[in-house]
Amino acid sequence: RSGRSAALRARMEERLLGARFRYLNQQLYTGSSRDAARLFRADPAAFHLYHRGFERQVRRWPERPVQRIVRYLRRRPASLVVADFGCGDCTLAASVRNQVHCFDLVPLSPRVTVCDMAEVPLADESVDVAVFCLALMGTNLQEILGEANRVLKLGGTLMVAEVASRFEDTHAFLKAMTQLGFRTVSKALSSSYFYLLEFAKTGPARPGPTPGLRLRPCLYKRR
Repeated sequence: RSGRSAALRARMEERLLGARFRYLNQQLYTGSSRDAARLFRADPAAFHLYHRGFERQVRRWPERPVQRIVRYLRRRPASLVVADFGCGDCTLAASVRNQVHCFDLVPLSPRVTVCDMAEVPLADESVDVAVFCLALMGTNLQEILGEANRVLKLGGTLMVAEVASRFEDTHAFLKAMTQLGFRTVSKALSSSYFYLLEFAKTGPARPGPTPGLRLRPCLYKRR
């Protein structure tokens, strides 16, 4: 009897966790990076809950995009300096020999520098590789990617791994990236789970609107 009520309670908690995760997820994708920073400053526990829900979703995937980025970096010189935007629990930093600057809204690890992804505390042209691994959230994408351009050296690499279903028009997105000062180097679009895009910085971002720079919100289904 007590076993059955414990199982029922666990199921209820799981359902509540799922509902809260979906709510937070919606907030992150429909507000700006500044809104997200405010949300988690006011309620740091919500970030931990969000991260748990996020981990549960990605665990079902046949491959984690961060592992692809780890393999990519291991093939390149360990002297390259990396900036990980939206680093989560710093898996990337823990898996490579490179110096990795880890940025996120809440410190899940002592390595994390807490900041808004549109304003990271790095000097202009100070890093070789910028990474967004399932981290392109917020309605101010142009500002966030413009910040990646600012901190990258000329010719530096931008790696973007994003949920495949978020791309409504990949061609328009890649075209918008050229206006932000990036050339497409490679694109892995065959996975139905995530796309992996590699760009090189060609120069500073050009001003003006970039209408093609759109990603759908990532809305997880109820399970």
